[in-house]
Amino acid sequence: MRAGRYHKTCNLCEATCGLLIDVADNRVERIRADENDPFSRGHICPKAIGLQQIQEDPDRLRDPVRRTASGWERISWNEALEEVAENLVNISQRCGENAVATYLGNPGAHNFGTIFYLSPLYRALRSRNRYSASSLDQNPAHASSLFLFGSTLTIPVPDLERTDFLLMLGANPVVSNGSLMTAPGVRRRLEELRARGGRLVVVDPRRSETAKLADEHLFIRPGADALLLASMIQVILAEDRTRKNHVWDRVSGLEELAGAITPFAPESVEAWVGIGADRIRALARAFADAPAAVCYGRVGICLNPFGTLNSWLVVALNLLTGNLDRAGGAMFATPAIDLADLSRRLGESSESWQTRVRGAPSFNGEQPTACLAEEMLTPGDDQIRGLLSIAGNPVLSAPNGPAVDRGLAGLEFFAAVDFYINETTRHANIILPPTSSLEHDNYEVIFHLFAVRNTAKYSRAVLDPPADSRHEWEILTELALRIAERKQTRSAARLGLQILRRCKGFFSPHRLIDWALRLGPYGDGFRPWRRGLRLEDLVAQRKGIDLGPLEPSIDRILRTADRRIDLAHPDILSELARLSQPDRAGLGSDSKALLLIGRRDSRTNNSWLHNVPLAVKGGERCSLIMHPVDAERLGLKPTEPVSIRSSVGKVVARLEISEEMMPGVVSLPHGWGHSREGARLGVAKQHAGVSYNDLSDEQQIERLVGNAILNGVPVEVEALDQS
Repeated sequence: MRAGRYHKTCNLCEATCGLLIDVADNRVERIRADENDPFSRGHICPKAIGLQQIQEDPDRLRDPVRRTASGWERISWNEALEEVAENLVNISQRCGENAVATYLGNPGAHNFGTIFYLSPLYRALRSRNRYSASSLDQNPAHASSLFLFGSTLTIPVPDLERTDFLLMLGANPVVSNGSLMTAPGVRRRLEELRARGGRLVVVDPRRSETAKLADEHLFIRPGADALLLASMIQVILAEDRTRKNHVWDRVSGLEELAGAITPFAPESVEAWVGIGADRIRALARAFADAPAAVCYGRVGICLNPFGTLNSWLVVALNLLTGNLDRAGGAMFATPAIDLADLSRRLGESSESWQTRVRGAPSFNGEQPTACLAEEMLTPGDDQIRGLLSIAGNPVLSAPNGPAVDRGLAGLEFFAAVDFYINETTRHANIILPPTSSLEHDNYEVIFHLFAVRNTAKYSRAVLDPPADSRHEWEILTELALRIAERKQTRSAARLGLQILRRCKGFFSPHRLIDWALRLGPYGDGFRPWRRGLRLEDLVAQRKGIDLGPLEPSIDRILRTADRRIDLAHPDILSELARLSQPDRAGLGSDSKALLLIGRRDSRTNNSWLHNVPLAVKGGERCSLIMHPVDAERLGLKPTEPVSIRSSVGKVVARLEISEEMMPGVVSLPHGWGHSREGARLGVAKQHAGVSYNDLSDEQQIERLVGNAILNGVPVEVEALDQS
C-alpha cells in the first residue's frame, strides 16, 4: 500500500504543473502545488485538485465491460481483448482494412504509453481511416511548420520570459494555461512582462480573461485574422521595416511573398477586419519597432477558413521583423526527448490522399474528423463498419455531433479504450478501461516540445493500481499483437510475433523513455565515455530539472530538403490569392446572422472533467454571451433561455448579456451537452448544458488540411417562445 509524499506532473492540460500529493493507505489525502517545481514554480489551477475526484469517481470503470440488451456486464480482460481483436479483424477481412477506423482523443497526448505504442497498433490494423482531435484543433499549426521548417512538430513558441511586446490572436492562455505553448502560470508570466515595461496586445472577438490583462484589446471579426496579419506584413514590407538576423541567410521567396501581399494594405481590409486602417498601421509599426516582439496565435485562428495561412502568417510576421529564433521572440524548445528528431530518424510519413466520400485532404497520416460521420453513414467500398476509439468523445468534440451519434449507432462493432461511459462510448460494444494518471508513471513527451523554458521531469505513479488492471500501453500492445496474429499467415511472421510477445516487457515505456533521453540533445548518445541525461537522473530529481532558457537553434531544427525557409510555398501563395477576394472566400457574407465562437473554462478541459464535482460547482457556465446592442435589437433579456439555430441544428441556452462581446458575435462554451441517454456520468448529467457542436457544420472545413471550422458559425438567436 502506497504512503508518503509524491511529486507528480498534472496531465489535465498543457501547462504540466508540478504537484505534491500526500498519500496514505493507497489513497490520496491532499493535492497542492509544488513550490519547488523549476517550471511551474508553485502554480496550480482547480483542475489539478480534481485529480482525486477522478480517481475516486464512482462512475469510473475499473474492469472491461460488454454492452448487452439488458445493460453493461463485467467481463475478463482476456475475453474483452479477444473479442475486440476478433471483431475488428473479421470486419477487416470481410469489408477491407479501411472499413476499420481509429479515433484518438487529446488525453492521449499526455500519456507516453499511448504515444509510443499507437504505432504498432496502426501497423497491425493497416487502415487509412485514422482520425484524431488534432483535426479539430491544431493541424493548421502543424502544416505551417511543415511548410516552413520541414517538420510538423517544429512549432515556435513565444519566449515569454524575455519579450518586450506580445501580440496574441485567438488565444486565451489565462484560462487554457497555454496551447501549443506549455507555460504554467501564464497570468503571472504576463504580469511579469508588463511589470518590466513590456506590452501585451490581444486581438479577439471577445474581451477574454487574457484580454482583460492586456494593455490593449482589439475586437476582430471572426475569420478575419489572416487579413489583419497579411495587412501588418504589407505595412512592414512597404515601409521597409523588416529586420534581418541570422535566420535571413536561410530564407528564400521573399520577392514572391512581397508581390502576393501587395493587395492587403490596411485601407483595403479594414471593413472586413473590423479594425481601422490607422490602427492596423500603428500596430504593425509598434510590433516592428519593439526591441523584442513575438506574435502568438492559437485555436481561434486555427478553427477558421484560413487556419493554415493564419499559422503561417504568424511565423512570417515574426521572421520578417527579426523576431524568429531570437531571445524575446518566437523560439524553439530543446526538449530532453526530441520527438521531432525521433520522427525524422524513424521517417515521417509524407503520404497523402483524399477521403472516400468528399475528397477532403488527409494530413499527417490522418483524415479530417469532420468527415468521420459521413464515412460511417455513406454506403460503399471502405465504408467504416468498425471503430476503435482511445480516450475520445467525438460526439461532443466533432462538428455536427448528432451525425456522429447516428454513425456510431450504426456500426457493426465499436470498441473503446476509456474509463467512462460517455456520450461516445455509450455506443461501444466493449470498453477497455486503463489505469488513471495517478496509477502510472509519465513523462510529457509532447508538451516539452512546446515549452517556454527547457525542463525535464519524470513522474512516478503515486497509487498502486488494482491487481487486475491494465495500463494504456499494455492494452494497445495486446490489441496490436492479437490483431496481427489473426492477420498473419506466414509461419515466420507468426514466430516474430511470438518472440515480440515474450519480449514486450523489454520494450517497456520506462526503457523507451531512457533510450529516447540518451538519444536526445542532453543524452550520451549511447557513448559510454560521455556523461549525459538518463532516466535515472530524472527519477532521482523528483521535482524536475531546469535545462535553461530557450536558445537560438535554427540550424538544429530546420529539416526542409534544401535547408531553407521558403516564404513562397505554392499552397500559401494560393491561399493569399483566395484571401485577396474576401467576399469569394466567405468572409464577406451580408447575412444578418450572428457569428458564434467558443470559449473555455479554467476548471474543465474540452468535453471532460464535467463529472468532477469541483469542476462544475457554482453557477451555470454553459451560457450564450451576447453584446447589449444585439440583445436590444433582438428584444432579448438577460438570464432568459434563448433558441440558437444554425444550418445543422438547434440548442437552447441561458442568455448572458455583456459588453465583453464584439457586436454581431456570440459565444457558447465548448464541451458541454451531457443529456444524451445512455451516458453514465451522474454529475455531468446534473450540469448537462448544451453541445456547441450540435450547431457546427461538418461540411465546413479548411481547404489545405481539412481542419474543422468551428469558429464563426452563423447562427440565429431568438427568445425561446418564438422558436
